[in-house]
Amino acid sequence: MQQHNLVLITSPQLGQILQASRKAKKLSQTQLAKRLVLSQSRVSHLEKNPEQLSFAQLIKWCAVLGLELSVGLRKSPAEQVATDW
Repeated sequence: MQQHNLVLITSPQLGQILQASRKAKKLSQTQLAKRLVLSQSRVSHLEKNPEQLSFAQLIKWCAVLGLELSVGLRKSPAEQVATDW
Protein backbone atom coordinates (compact mmCIF):
# COMPACT_ATOMS: atom_id res chain seq x y z
CA MET A 1 0.00 0.00 0.00
CA GLN A 2 1.32 3.41 -0.95
CA GLN A 3 1.82 5.81 1.95
CA HIS A 4 1.48 9.56 1.62
CA ASN A 5 1.03 12.48 3.96
CA LEU A 6 -1.72 15.05 3.72
CA VAL A 7 -1.25 18.56 5.05
CA LEU A 8 -4.15 20.14 6.93
CA ILE A 9 -4.54 23.89 7.02
CA THR A 10 -8.27 24.22 7.74
CA SER A 11 -10.79 22.20 9.73
CA PRO A 12 -13.00 21.45 6.68
CA GLN A 13 -10.00 19.65 5.18
CA LEU A 14 -9.99 17.32 8.18
CA GLY A 15 -13.62 16.42 7.58
CA GLN A 16 -12.91 15.72 3.92
CA ILE A 17 -9.95 13.50 4.80
CA LEU A 18 -11.90 11.57 7.43
CA GLN A 19 -14.78 11.03 5.02
CA ALA A 20 -12.51 10.04 2.11
CA SER A 21 -10.57 7.65 4.35
CA ARG A 22 -13.80 6.03 5.56
CA LYS A 23 -14.97 5.56 2.00
CA ALA A 24 -11.57 4.19 0.93
CA LYS A 25 -11.95 1.55 3.65
CA LYS A 26 -15.43 0.84 2.24
CA LEU A 27 -17.08 1.65 5.56
CA SER A 28 -20.52 3.19 5.80
CA GLN A 29 -21.16 5.86 8.40
CA THR A 30 -23.16 3.25 10.33
CA GLN A 31 -20.28 0.76 10.32
CA LEU A 32 -17.82 3.41 11.43
CA ALA A 33 -20.23 4.64 14.10
CA LYS A 34 -20.41 1.16 15.63
CA ARG A 35 -16.61 1.00 15.87
CA LEU A 36 -16.46 4.47 17.41
CA VAL A 37 -19.43 3.83 19.73
CA LEU A 38 -21.29 6.78 18.21
CA SER A 39 -24.54 7.14 16.32
CA GLN A 40 -24.56 7.34 12.53
CA SER A 41 -25.99 10.85 12.75
CA ARG A 42 -23.08 11.91 15.02
CA VAL A 43 -20.54 10.53 12.54
CA SER A 44 -22.27 12.46 9.76
CA HIS A 45 -22.29 15.63 11.86
CA LEU A 46 -18.61 15.32 12.77
CA GLU A 47 -17.55 14.69 9.17
CA LYS A 48 -19.26 18.00 8.31
CA ASN A 49 -18.11 19.79 11.49
CA PRO A 50 -14.72 18.27 12.37
CA GLU A 51 -13.82 21.21 14.62
CA GLN A 52 -16.26 19.68 17.13
CA LEU A 53 -14.24 16.46 17.44
CA SER A 54 -12.50 16.08 20.76
CA PHE A 55 -8.84 15.11 20.56
CA ALA A 56 -9.66 11.69 22.04
CA GLN A 57 -12.36 11.16 19.38
CA LEU A 58 -9.96 12.20 16.61
CA ILE A 59 -7.28 9.78 17.81
CA LYS A 60 -9.79 6.91 17.99
CA TRP A 61 -11.24 7.82 14.59
CA CYS A 62 -7.74 7.80 13.08
CA ALA A 63 -6.97 4.44 14.69
CA VAL A 64 -10.11 2.88 13.22
CA LEU A 65 -9.27 4.22 9.74
CA GLY A 66 -5.56 3.39 9.91
CA LEU A 67 -4.48 7.03 9.96
CA GLU A 68 -1.85 8.75 12.08
CA LEU A 69 -1.43 12.36 13.12
CA SER A 70 1.77 14.34 12.76
CA VAL A 71 2.51 17.93 13.71
CA GLY A 72 5.36 19.97 12.27
CA LEU A 73 6.44 23.40 11.18
CA ARG A 74 5.38 24.71 7.82
CA LYS A 75 8.09 24.87 5.21
CA SER A 76 7.97 28.62 4.67
CA PRO A 77 6.05 31.69 5.87
CA ALA A 78 4.66 32.04 2.33
CA GLU A 79 2.69 28.84 2.89
CA GLN A 80 0.91 30.26 5.94
CA VAL A 81 -2.71 31.15 5.37
CA ALA A 82 -5.51 32.31 7.64
CA THR A 83 -7.27 29.38 9.22
CA ASP A 84 -10.86 29.05 10.30
CA TRP A 85 -9.85 27.68 13.71
